[in-house]
Amino acid sequence: MDEIETFDVVVVGGGPAGATAAHELAGKGHSVLLLDRAGRIKPCGGAIPPRLIKDYAIPESLLVARATSARMVSPNQINVDIPIEGGFVGMVDRDQFDEWLRNRAASAGAVRRDGLFERIERDADGVSVIHYRSRTRGVLGEGSPHRVRARAIIGADGAKSGVGRQAITGARDVEYVFAYHEIIAMPKVKPEGYDASRCDVWYQGRLSPDFYGWVFPHGDTLSVGTGSADKGFSLRSAVGSLREATGLQDAPTLRREGAPLPMKPLKCWDNGRDVVLAGDAAGVVAPASGEGIYYAMVGGSLAADSVHQLLQTGDVRALATARKRFMREHGRVFWVLGIMQRFWYSSDRRRERFVSICKDRDVQQLTFESYMNKKLVAKKPMAHVRIFFKDMAHLLGLARV
Repeated sequence: MDEIETFDVVVVGGGPAGATAAHELAGKGHSVLLLDRAGRIKPCGGAIPPRLIKDYAIPESLLVARATSARMVSPNQINVDIPIEGGFVGMVDRDQFDEWLRNRAASAGAVRRDGLFERIERDADGVSVIHYRSRTRGVLGEGSPHRVRARAIIGADGAKSGVGRQAITGARDVEYVFAYHEIIAMPKVKPEGYDASRCDVWYQGRLSPDFYGWVFPHGDTLSVGTGSADKGFSLRSAVGSLREATGLQDAPTLRREGAPLPMKPLKCWDNGRDVVLAGDAAGVVAPASGEGIYYAMVGGSLAADSVHQLLQTGDVRALATARKRFMREHGRVFWVLGIMQRFWYSSDRRRERFVSICKDRDVQQLTFESYMNKKLVAKKPMAHVRIFFKDMAHLLGLARV
């Protein structure tokens, strides 16, 4: 084979997971290629917790808003306002946030290239060869082909990961929620009751049969969106209904974005040789909430650690540590949220009771403590006991809604 460029690691996908992995591996002295498809912005409410801001040294300048409360809206239009005591939810615009992360990776030494992943082959020595196409179109309308060699590959290329589908067992058998949102300009005359420091979450079957709709503040803009696993459900129509319900129907639409989101982590993230997945490609979007940025960046860090160990020791078992460590830290949260989504989001009757439960101060406090710290709160056992009995009252229909 003729000589081609060789990297220690090729990271496919430049979202939060891939950019984080590239930054950390380059910082450890590895040669890294960050291969990203430019111009793609994932539909996302853009919420990030304080722990992410601290752990990943995110500058204040990237926060376009700080949410200090949340409003839950029930099917019967009952509003439950929840203050975020002692903290906030940071809001970012993904086009700016992701690009900053990619630039940080480049500043650490990663090589950035705009390209579309095609396939992985192996040379005569068994080393992976990544084929991709540049985005520059030629005479025939296709980008020019390129290839590079890599000692290891991180697939961070989204929910329907091309890397995962080619290299990882079970990566094709993933269930998805489809998300769609519209970025709109803040109208000059704000709708009645609008609060720029509040995230609104709408639990109504007409807006999603199995998820929720949202209106999140982004400074001069808003993210209005919804999601569903029901392929026959019109997400665009639902967002139109939500905009009308919130008085935003005439606000200028700046962008429309849609994409699949995985419903649970894959059972296997690596091929036992030289490939490991991270972010949506690994399935780490939290059930019930749809939160993905924090978990994507954690997954990127863990993938980077596992690849660093592989490159240092040659022990392919290191790749499996990425999933093991993630599930040890966050698996229980994902399990609880999965049960919650399947039960409480299944009908408007149950959604009404779910929103009613959220009136409870114990529920509110434990929910946001868990969100901000990314752990189930265990330091207040009596609060958990009280919540258990209140939940049972709602499940048995004994509590007032």
